Amino acid sequence: MESLDTPVGKRPPSSRPGWTLALGPVLAGLVLLAAPGGGPGQEHVPAMAAVAVWMATWWITEAVPVAVTSLLPLVLVPFAGIAPMADVAENYGRPTIFLFLGGFLLALGLQASGVHRRLALRIVATVGSRPRRLVLGFMLACWLLSMWIANTSTAMLMLPVALSVLREAEDEGLDPAVRTRLSIALLLGIAYACNMGGMATPVGTPPNLAFQRIFHQTFPGAPQVSFLQWTLFALPFSITFLMLGWWLLTGPLFKLPGTDLMGGKTAVQQLRAALGPLRRDERLAGFVFGITALLWMTGASLDVGELHVPGWRELLGLEGLVGDATVAVGMAVLLFVLPSKDRPGERLLEWRMTSAVPWGLLLLFGGGFALADGFAASGLSAWAGAHFSALDGAPPLLVIVAVCALLTYLTELTSNLATTEMVLPILAAAAVTLDVDPRLLMVPATLSASCAFMMPVATPPAAIVFGSGLVPIRQMIRAGFWFNILGIVLITAVCWLLGGPVLGIVLDGAPAWARL
Repeated sequence: MESLDTPVGKRPPSSRPGWTLALGPVLAGLVLLAAPGGGPGQEHVPAMAAVAVWMATWWITEAVPVAVTSLLPLVLVPFAGIAPMADVAENYGRPTIFLFLGGFLLALGLQASGVHRRLALRIVATVGSRPRRLVLGFMLACWLLSMWIANTSTAMLMLPVALSVLREAEDEGLDPAVRTRLSIALLLGIAYACNMGGMATPVGTPPNLAFQRIFHQTFPGAPQVSFLQWTLFALPFSITFLMLGWWLLTGPLFKLPGTDLMGGKTAVQQLRAALGPLRRDERLAGFVFGITALLWMTGASLDVGELHVPGWRELLGLEGLVGDATVAVGMAVLLFVLPSKDRPGERLLEWRMTSAVPWGLLLLFGGGFALADGFAASGLSAWAGAHFSALDGAPPLLVIVAVCALLTYLTELTSNLATTEMVLPILAAAAVTLDVDPRLLMVPATLSASCAFMMPVATPPAAIVFGSGLVPIRQMIRAGFWFNILGIVLITAVCWLLGGPVLGIVLDGAPAWARL
């Protein structure tokens, strides 16, 4: 796994034009001059907007390393008087950061044992070695897994396997230009499919769970949205998004050839046979990885209608104490303990190998959390919600489009869960003001929070694949722009066509329970 600090195929920041350094603070200054002053409790709105613009500009232009831009909140937010340094710094040590760290260490353990190569060849042999089918195979696997386990965990499970497939293709002399397009399409396909699958079920992604909780807390008299209802509503959208997204990645955006990789099926079989039987290190590393995946999948309790399936955390009385990050770090530590047979005198994972961990990615995601916290602390999120009054009397279809666009692009700069937690209560209040069904605003907002595809900090899977160093940020922005548009169109369509029949959303007014 390449380091985030030295991404493949990209110029070092020192070679960027000098104007890119100045552009961030200049645009931030213009925002400060042009932005109207906030009301009571929103005095820092212009300053926080300026910080967001500065960071977005430097992320896009890569004026400095992406991870360095992620440190700006530690300096700018306290100096702007928005929040003290101690509060900002907490964002860089959240459990999600350690989930990333543990996941990357587990991936390195797979690579050190060599089992990743065996897994890669098995996938190629199953789905075929043509680039388009390869991308589809990985996307389907991620889509199915992320319906039931965290999309972050799914991306971490699949990334090292995908990287090993790409290494095999390179070793077999694949044309560099084709390999570059395949690398980008495959890794973006993994990130995007994780988000698409997560939207299909209530438990697939945290924003869905946040909607369930906030909606029923705010409107206790509202009808419950059951597991089956949500799945019947979101699954058709998710399937359509997956297939159109696969076509978009492998066709118009990164045109992939129809030729076989690695010499075709026979060559893949020969490569698998050359690996011989499983070695002890491979079995041990694979076992640790498999146990980790099992613990991730079975940790949370699951409610399917009236059926309650307790997770192991509930059974052991560890609910709220032990999370996926605890599992990831604990199993990663185990790799530093178990002895290696292939490398006598060493462990399965040695500290020298951690130089390949994309440490900058941990700062990148911390910066996203810090931005989201700054939005809340400064009142910027509340200020944005107050402007929904402009939609009073607008056609319901236009309201849905506006909400989708707002959440899609807002979560490009912030954590999708943090943004959902901030915005859904605002939308619930806005629905009462506009006298519309709160679900008309909250459901498309929830789905759109998982549909930000342009920036690495938008969603955890995007951050994870960006950490591979094989996806230039400009290519992520280019592909993500079209996926954002596609997501807005599809979410609008599913809310308009299925929102009423499946979820009971009222399109021409507010139900009685929303007026209480």
